[in-house]
Amino acid sequence: MPLVFIILLIGALVLGPQLWIRWVFFRYGGDKPDIPGTGGELATHLLKRFGINDVVVEKTEPNRDHFDSSTPAVRLSPNNFDGKSLTAIAVAAHEVGHALQWHKKETVFKLRSKYIPLAMKLQRIGFLLLSLAPFTIILTRIPIVAAIPLVGGLLVALCGAATYLIILPEEWDASFNKAMPILIEGEYITADQQAAAKRILRAAALTYVAAALASILQFWRWLPFLLRR
Repeated sequence: MPLVFIILLIGALVLGPQLWIRWVFFRYGGDKPDIPGTGGELATHLLKRFGINDVVVEKTEPNRDHFDSSTPAVRLSPNNFDGKSLTAIAVAAHEVGHALQWHKKETVFKLRSKYIPLAMKLQRIGFLLLSLAPFTIILTRIPIVAAIPLVGGLLVALCGAATYLIILPEEWDASFNKAMPILIEGEYITADQQAAAKRILRAAALTYVAAALASILQFWRWLPFLLRR
């Protein structure tokens, strides 16, 4: 029973933020007649408005909204690219916020390129160590020795997930120092829509955090073994 409770608790903690983000996007994802253009059209307009002529706007897979500095391109999921919803325009403004960071060569934008590869590397090393644990058990038959790669793998992989938290300032800046002022000052949203836009932009800023927490779910299959050591 304690193990089941622990698993349920971890599940709530790591899945809760991701489910909340999906719910916020869904809640404000319906097209509104008073919104004149789609998210894709707004992104294109904002890039031209700020003189960012070397960035294109493209449609990407569902739930994969992002700014790609290597192309460079603002990529929006189908609902946000074609939709005329609060979610569509807020997410479009958020991704253009990243384009502004890149265009202005702001220090905050370097967080992603510096730490995301590190996070991915740590997680790969962690999973490699975890995969070695069963072989260590077979070869040594010594519980303490067998637990070393298991515990080490968990710690390294969790550090990799935590590394995603480092880019939170970049995401927060794109939402609240870029997108929100743009939407308000440009009168792209009404006063009544500002509270909803803040919720959407907060969800957009926390997307990487939620993804990092969700990645912890991959460690569950090792938890019963670890608790028996």
